[in-house]
Amino acid sequence: MDDHATMALETADAAFLRESIRVAEQSRAEGRHPFGAIVVDAAGTVVAACGNNSLPPEGDPTQHAEMRAVAAAFRALGAEGMTGSTLFTSAEPCAMCSGAVYWTGVDRVVYALSEHRLLELTGDHPENPTFSLPCREVFARGQRTIAVSGPHLEDEAAVAHLDFWN
Repeated sequence: MDDHATMALETADAAFLRESIRVAEQSRAEGRHPFGAIVVDAAGTVVAACGNNSLPPEGDPTQHAEMRAVAAAFRALGAEGMTGSTLFTSAEPCAMCSGAVYWTGVDRVVYALSEHRLLELTGDHPENPTFSLPCREVFARGQRTIAVSGPHLEDEAAVAHLDFWN
C-alpha cells in the first residue's frame, strides 16, 4: 500500500473506495471481470453500486462497472442531482468510462488501481486490452472540471485481479 497516497485519502473516501473494491471482488466471485464502482451523491449517500458485466451471454463490452454505475446514478438523480457526485472505482476509468463520467455530470473521481498497474496485472489478455490513457487526460479535454484523486489502495485493489487474467 502506498502510505503517502493513503494518508492523503480522507476517511470517508477510503471507506467508499474499499466498498468499490468489495464490489469488484463480488463481481469476480460471480464469474465476471473484477471491477467495481459506486456513485455517491453530494450528501454522501451511495446511489449506485455496480460490478462489471462485459462478458457474454448477458453482458457486452460497454458494461464496465463505471459505465453501469454512472448510468444508474444518472437515472436515479437526473442531471441536477449529479451535481457534487463522486465516482469511487476499483480501477482508473478507461477512456470509454471517462466519457460517461463526463457526460453524466459526475464532479469527482476517486480510484484505486492506476491504468499502469492494471496493465501489469492483466498483461495482454484479450478480454482487457487496457488503454494507456489516464482519465485525467480525457477529462482535461472537456469543458468542465472533474477532480481526480488516485491511485489509492492499489495493493488492496490488486488482490481481486491476482490469478484472474492467467
